Amino acid sequence: MKTTTSRRLRYLMDTYGYRQVDILNKCLPFAQQFGVKLRKNYIHYYLTGDNVPSQDMLTVLALGLNVSEAWLMGFDVPMERTTEARINAVTKQKIPMLGEIACGTPIVANQEYECYTEVGADLRCDFCVRAKGDSMTGARITDGDVVFIREQPEVQNGEIAAVIIDDECTLKKVYDYSDRLVLQAENPNYEPLVYVGEEKDHVRILGKAVAFQSDLK
Repeated sequence: MKTTTSRRLRYLMDTYGYRQVDILNKCLPFAQQFGVKLRKNYIHYYLTGDNVPSQDMLTVLALGLNVSEAWLMGFDVPMERTTEARINAVTKQKIPMLGEIACGTPIVANQEYECYTEVGADLRCDFCVRAKGDSMTGARITDGDVVFIREQPEVQNGEIAAVIIDDECTLKKVYDYSDRLVLQAENPNYEPLVYVGEEKDHVRILGKAVAFQSDLK
């Protein structure tokens, strides 16, 4: 992900002279069509970055503003959507939910898929987890958010990943150096988890966090 939905919305406002009420009026017909609740204060929260649109809301916003859903999420893809994409914009995929993942002290991993959640078909991910705790609030991931993970054994330093430590699972920024592995929280109240030598063998990366879904709080 290259940027945020907040910045993408502000780009559209600056480029096309949209006001918040203009965005609301463009998107309301699609919200009504698909049964998604949309209010003017929601647009304000999305612009400030205080809240992140759910997947259903992203679809409504993308349709109303006639832009690619993935672009609006902040991914490095073309802004324009084709006619075909507009017609099929609500095509979805079911992503298995692994369970809860700690954003503080690691919790025991549940390898059984307890349920599924629906997201847009253009989001490349393999499973999702529900965040628990407050250690990733600096990355705007809060307790109860759904985090979408693309399964891969390695990530670049500074990227957020779902990590297994023995049989416990946590969500952290990963920094892998020659002499140590650091799992860093995005909350100054939490100390980094540091593993050296053979301790690194007990840590396994499940995958990279590629998106998250947050409800208005």
